Amino acid sequence: MTLRKVNISILIVAVVIFLLVLHHNFLGLSDLLKRELSDSNPLGLQPIDFIPAVPQRLPDERNDKEISVVITASDERLGGAIAAMNSIYRHTRSNVVFYIVTLNNTVDHLRLWLRNTALKNLRYRILDFDPRVLEGKVQVDPQKADTLKPLTFARFYLPSLVPHAEKAIYVDDDIIVQDDILELYNTPLKPGHAAAFSDDCDSTTNKVAVRGAGNQYNYIGFLDYKKETIRKLAMKASTCSFNPGVFVANLTEWKLQNITKQLEKWMALDVAEELYSRTLAGSITTPPLLIVFYKQHSSIDPMWNVRHLGSSAGKRYSPQFVKAAKLLHWNGHFKPWGRTASYAEVWEKWYVPDPTGKFSLIRRHSEAYEAK
Repeated sequence: MTLRKVNISILIVAVVIFLLVLHHNFLGLSDLLKRELSDSNPLGLQPIDFIPAVPQRLPDERNDKEISVVITASDERLGGAIAAMNSIYRHTRSNVVFYIVTLNNTVDHLRLWLRNTALKNLRYRILDFDPRVLEGKVQVDPQKADTLKPLTFARFYLPSLVPHAEKAIYVDDDIIVQDDILELYNTPLKPGHAAAFSDDCDSTTNKVAVRGAGNQYNYIGFLDYKKETIRKLAMKASTCSFNPGVFVANLTEWKLQNITKQLEKWMALDVAEELYSRTLAGSITTPPLLIVFYKQHSSIDPMWNVRHLGSSAGKRYSPQFVKAAKLLHWNGHFKPWGRTASYAEVWEKWYVPDPTGKFSLIRRHSEAYEAK
């Protein structure tokens, strides 16, 4: 009987151990599933493609620190995004990863362009932006519904686009970079600041008056100071505005301050009260950023956002200045892939032709650009 009791005890211990091991494995699987579910994005910003392979280079030629660069890519402007990414990639030895935000109907075209050209070694992730995120936050004129560009609001959702990064760079698709993007990434941000922009009154941009812009450099050019909601903010109308087409973001601070929710709040308020200036700004992305970051942002080197190249077809800067610029920005109506644009030859050096033939440059004539 004693031996039988011993055998039963051993059997019971074995069963208990088996159950404990099974329970432990179940918990591990549960945690894994929770992590995977938490990585899915409620905003519809879902990863579609990712190339993790780093191009083969000598060990001493590459900085292992990842630099996250967010850029949008709409089908009608896809060549701009391609040129921008190519110029960034060719000027740095850093480990740049592009987070390319696009709409579902552009994904296949973009993927083919990246895989079948000299850009095949880029590290990137393609993210599908769901325009339904903007419901109730953007006022749409039924007669001008086609003018609404959902991707222009992607910059508001940076922590969702790059969830694991502490810092990121956002750039518009109408730029090219002429220096190492690492320098821009290393822009120091003051404590408590979630982003660094280039002020519109800096010594670089105020050299050139933009025809018809009026108070485009001040808050009054973007916000309707006749509205009580704006007046209650006690923001000086003469405050210098900033350009949100290129900026560096501290995503940790962004999340702590809930910047995205703040931006969405002012978007919704504009739908209800029409708070933005309708006379000068013509932009529905800049005003909420100006409000949320009023006197709460750092500055980037103005040479990292030399802009207004797209404000007219004429050449506003000297060839020497254009050559010295670290980032050129064709903000305005005259894009470098269009029929008429200033310094189109500078931009075209970084353009990679579309292997599908869907996107082509429109050229009326070309002017020789000579860097002296």
